[in-house]
Amino acid sequence: MKSIIKFLFTSLFFSVIICSCKKDENKIYLEIGSTNPVLSSSVNGVILPLSFAAKDNEALNLSWTNPNYKFTTGISSQDVFYQIEFDTAGANFTNSKKQTISINKDLNKSILVSELNGYLLNQLQLSTGASHDIEIRIKSSLINEAAILYSNVLKYKVTPYAIPPKIAPPASNTLYITGDATAKGWMNGGDAEVLNQKFTKISTTLYETTVALNGGKSYTFVPVYGNWDSKYSIAVKNDPTTVFGGDFQIGGEDILAPATSGIYKIQVDFQRGKFTITK
Repeated sequence: MKSIIKFLFTSLFFSVIICSCKKDENKIYLEIGSTNPVLSSSVNGVILPLSFAAKDNEALNLSWTNPNYKFTTGISSQDVFYQIEFDTAGANFTNSKKQTISINKDLNKSILVSELNGYLLNQLQLSTGASHDIEIRIKSSLINEAAILYSNVLKYKVTPYAIPPKIAPPASNTLYITGDATAKGWMNGGDAEVLNQKFTKISTTLYETTVALNGGKSYTFVPVYGNWDSKYSIAVKNDPTTVFGGDFQIGGEDILAPATSGIYKIQVDFQRGKFTITK
């Protein structure tokens, strides 16, 4: 009987301790009092003028307020991280091509005309010589993307300008693929052109083809089939990081094909100095 009473007393004692601990638990929450950052710009109008002649000038200066994150224990002393997001109007910042610039702690960012034009051409991939509507906002957060807040949205009209291509396009206005990754293997000097390994010229700076590739083999691009005087390739021979595309240059080393044999679309963009491979 004494043992039973002792057991019941012990159980009751630990139950009280556990309940006490739960009541005394101090949870920390983000308060509603935290304010979203407010974004402002040095450009008050809706048009951001861009031109190659003004490429070294400031396009706009963005500034924003500190959101002053507040927790139940008081204002946060943690570092605040910011991202400037550029996107096309109507995409609601869900575009996979949106431009994101990371900023640590600072509350402003000056952007040159050349930088902004680069965002529009290289990341958002907007066409030159035509007006486009873009939107800009600030995303703030604490470490590890915690407690995300968004600013107001600024809206502008922009007309990207064409810049000299990063890699000079072939003077021949033609481009071919050759290599043991192709059905004909590596070309020899003086070989006649292989039409099914010839690229289609989409524009003065963009070439495209669809071709069968042997997995794990190599290839390169040449402006004149059967002529090794010039070629376009990559910096590091068979670089595994460029299997599905990357930067290319005049000259260079062989390009490694994807591991799986199949039909691939290849685009060679001289404007951006990049090529892409899509199965």
